[in-house]
Amino acid sequence: MKHRNFTLAVLAALAAAVGTAPAVAQQPAAPAKAAAPAAAGKELYPKAYFDAMLKDRLAQGQPDTPELRAAIRDELNTRELLVREAKKKGVDKQADVKSQIDLMGQTVLVRAYVADWMKDHPIPDAQLKTEYDKIKAQIGDKEYKVRHILVEKEDEAKEIIAALQKGDKFEKLADRSKDPGSKANGGDLDWNAPGNFVKPFSDAMVKLPKGKFTTQPVQTQFGWHVIQVDDIRDAKVPGFDEVKPQLAQRMQSAQLEAYFKELRSKNGL
Repeated sequence: MKHRNFTLAVLAALAAAVGTAPAVAQQPAAPAKAAAPAAAGKELYPKAYFDAMLKDRLAQGQPDTPELRAAIRDELNTRELLVREAKKKGVDKQADVKSQIDLMGQTVLVRAYVADWMKDHPIPDAQLKTEYDKIKAQIGDKEYKVRHILVEKEDEAKEIIAALQKGDKFEKLADRSKDPGSKANGGDLDWNAPGNFVKPFSDAMVKLPKGKFTTQPVQTQFGWHVIQVDDIRDAKVPGFDEVKPQLAQRMQSAQLEAYFKELRSKNGL
């Protein structure tokens, strides 16, 4: 019953999720302080392999220690020995193995290209601010603690309204609701901004004073609603700077998907 479009109620969740964006959308981590090199040993692998694996482990938060470097060296040496044994047996010539190797190589290449593309196509601050203001306007400046009872037919909703007007409790009548998510809680939908609901529902909701219910059934694509507003409060909207990283990630993802679509279209796909 809730509206699926992105609204500023989501921005509140985004604000709590700062720092969860994929690494490709984050600022590069500051270089770690150099650690003492691990004890010298035989190396069967290119130094570039070691550097790449060390960088990956440090990005995961592991400290740069002699023990870490020794563990990486051992892992790379073991890998190389296993690769040699696999090639002796011709495992690398097996069709399914070759396909997996090709796919993994393709994944690495695509990931690197996409990261570069995103760096070259940042979302301008002005565009981010416009989107923020648009979402904020959709929400409005109030939040509503609301209940509803959802039924199949208008006559059922009218019967419920008549019962409410006679003094029956909304919570008790909510047993007749076909919305299982709120039915068990007396029809309670908790606090929400109008933009979280489909328009006929939100339009009726915002017209209700605190403590009142709709005297006419409200129709949406889900059925017929009887709505009651328990309370109203000022909306707590996170500031632009607070949600900017998540908003940028969302908009950049949409921009990237548009690029993929354009690329497929140019190639007749």
